[in-house]
Amino acid sequence: MVDNGSMAARTEALESILVEKGYVEPAALDAIVETYEHDVGPRNGAKVVARSWSDPAYRERLLSDATSAIAELGFTGRAGEHMVALENTPRLHHLVVCTLCSCYPWTVLGLPPTWYKSPAYRSRAVIDPRGVLADFGVTLPDATRIAVQDSTSEVRYLVVPMRPEGTDGWTEDRLAALVTRDSMIGTGLAMSP
Repeated sequence: MVDNGSMAARTEALESILVEKGYVEPAALDAIVETYEHDVGPRNGAKVVARSWSDPAYRERLLSDATSAIAELGFTGRAGEHMVALENTPRLHHLVVCTLCSCYPWTVLGLPPTWYKSPAYRSRAVIDPRGVLADFGVTLPDATRIAVQDSTSEVRYLVVPMRPEGTDGWTEDRLAALVTRDSMIGTGLAMSP
């Protein structure tokens, strides 16, 4: 397990050295951190998913032209173009991987997790998707087919997880709180209320 206090201390030390040597400007680092904390990240994708759960017309637009539908919510750029939305159902579960490198939709999911870029995930997701899902704590019924989607620089995927039961009448903000980054990659499910 990573000690977040230790990680923060190492990050602060590295930043101090880079600033001291003149390699980076503190304002530039602050702007980058601000961008990834507030402008890009999994909360953007969660808003997209929540809108699709609560607005059937938006859901149809998302499934037919994800790039445009996602842009409607103001999320564009930085590997967010050429998007395809895939809907999980009781019969079909999508799992996203980039077998060549780590193509990833930063605009809606933020920075890719370390495991997404690892050779072990990239190869096992294709060879043994049920095993990979089990490693993430996801066990699907045998009748549920798993479709592995290979992300590339030309197309990136957003998985729309199944809406949890018992969420009828919920606001989009409340629904978005149930959507995790992993559920939008397919290595997880939306949280139960």
